[in-house]
Amino acid sequence: MTAPDLDTLVGRTTGLQPWRRLFHAATGSLVAGILLYADVPRAVAAGILGAVLGGLVVLDVTRLVSPGANALFFRAFRTLASPREARRPASSTWYALGMTLAVAFFSPEAAVSGILVLALADPAASYVGQRWGRRPLLGASLEGTAVFAAVAFAVLGARHGLLPGAAGALAVALAERLSWPLDDNLTIPVVAAAVVTLIPGA
Repeated sequence: MTAPDLDTLVGRTTGLQPWRRLFHAATGSLVAGILLYADVPRAVAAGILGAVLGGLVVLDVTRLVSPGANALFFRAFRTLASPREARRPASSTWYALGMTLAVAFFSPEAAVSGILVLALADPAASYVGQRWGRRPLLGASLEGTAVFAAVAFAVLGARHGLLPGAAGALAVALAERLSWPLDDNLTIPVVAAAVVTLIPGA
């Protein structure tokens, strides 16, 4: 598989990517639901998520050192992959790492909140920003960031109260914009879980 062929496959993943956003939301919501209702011990949940993370790391290393494997990845996951993943770890790897750290280091209540913010706020902000974003803000758009903060506040405020919700929404919206060189799929659940753990009323 030559570089131009890979570039062609990567180019097909541009656009609004509705299935990618749906998968993003569904995955986090499913994990949060299992943590809430299945009564899985935290160590077991962290271990399972860690195992998934390990498999994703192996996949990333394989495809990033093999153009053929990378091309196969973009062919198989055309509706889920993103152009930025062509030469860097996939968003799903960062996503799994963020959930694993949230579950391993925070209470189940805080971890679930962080995962729900990741699952719901991030794809909503991405869609609004790409579709209607007009005013630039920290590398994205004011409109998308405002939607991110609103969804984060709805999640955190409903679960932890107004003060933790407001503080968490502000902190995680900034973290989402200032994550580089890390990925926001890592920083969002960790920052959200940390804030609702530290702020009184959480």
